[in-house]
Amino acid sequence: MESVGIFNVRLLGDGEEALSGSVIVRGGQIESVHYGNDAAAAADITLDGCGQLLIPGMIDVHIHGADGFDMMDGTDRSVEAVSSACARSGCTSFLATSVSSSLEDLLRMISSVSRVAGKEPGANIAGIHAEGPYLNLKRKGMQNENYLRHPNPEEMKIILDHTGSLLRMVTIAPELPGGMEMVSFLADRDIIVSIAHSDATYEEAKQAFQCGASHVTHCFNGMRPIHHRDPGLVVAAFEEEHVSVQAIVDDVHLHPAIVRLMYREKGAGSMVLITDALQAMGLGDGKYVFGGHEVMVRQGVATLADGTLASSTVTMNEALAKTVRAGIPLRDAVTMGTKTPADLLGLEKKGRIRDGADADMVLLDDEFQVLWTMVNGKLVYRR
Repeated sequence: MESVGIFNVRLLGDGEEALSGSVIVRGGQIESVHYGNDAAAAADITLDGCGQLLIPGMIDVHIHGADGFDMMDGTDRSVEAVSSACARSGCTSFLATSVSSSLEDLLRMISSVSRVAGKEPGANIAGIHAEGPYLNLKRKGMQNENYLRHPNPEEMKIILDHTGSLLRMVTIAPELPGGMEMVSFLADRDIIVSIAHSDATYEEAKQAFQCGASHVTHCFNGMRPIHHRDPGLVVAAFEEEHVSVQAIVDDVHLHPAIVRLMYREKGAGSMVLITDALQAMGLGDGKYVFGGHEVMVRQGVATLADGTLASSTVTMNEALAKTVRAGIPLRDAVTMGTKTPADLLGLEKKGRIRDGADADMVLLDDEFQVLWTMVNGKLVYRR
């Protein structure tokens, strides 16, 4: 089995500064990591990192589409296109994310993801994130109100029968009738229960976290805002150590000061960078159809006709760059895009560069542009 030596790279160690080093890859895994020497020179194949930054592959737990393709298209080609687009942006694993829809459309999406899983051309499918349909009309955002409904245990059993172990996360509004019971139902099956598109009060959010919810989807967006006499979901999440939060760092969904606030409150170990990208990611401005709505993207900002934000066009490497520019230390920003989502999903061999980890890595230049992406020890993208 041939070894690959990646040399002349900068690695993030325990300190703030990146250190010169090299990595040996064999059989899709990291065999060894070395600092300050040329251990890679003895490998069968060598890759010169040209002194650039090598980080673990990023993990996006919330992405709807890219390159003109929507996960809800229900086609293998759409899922494959998102996998390839993720790899171009330094993302090596992702959760294929749905929007609120009919049960039939959701099952078609699940079937297409199931067929592609294990045969991805780029980033690996780590599972499915069902964003809805059990969401609150009052905080629907871009979710199509025609498909919003109250939690339905019989419907969820049908969904589970189709997804099996692929269903990793469900976003729900727990204050809806039957919501707390659904939270417990999903949590008992080791599915991550996340809250958003919710008008939950502080007290209702606390109850949901006691019932098993442990995550907040696109924190601050699609939920009751903080008020000094009505703290709401966000404050409840900040107070719970076991609860992690998603952040869309695109300079649109969150002001940089809010990004810093989230970091101070939750820390790098409980803050997850996401894209929440729609099919405009990788294409740019224009008209799109997303979630049954016409969406206009202007200067990278996606909105409905009434101005409601409709997902994002940011990529994971751009989100990482913007997080650092917001004032978050590089090492912690990388953690939020790699190790923290890996830990959230229970992927112990991903999101880190260490002996025995999966060889999912990304080489970035000084502007956070992706030079190449490696998945399971193979280069799936090279600029």
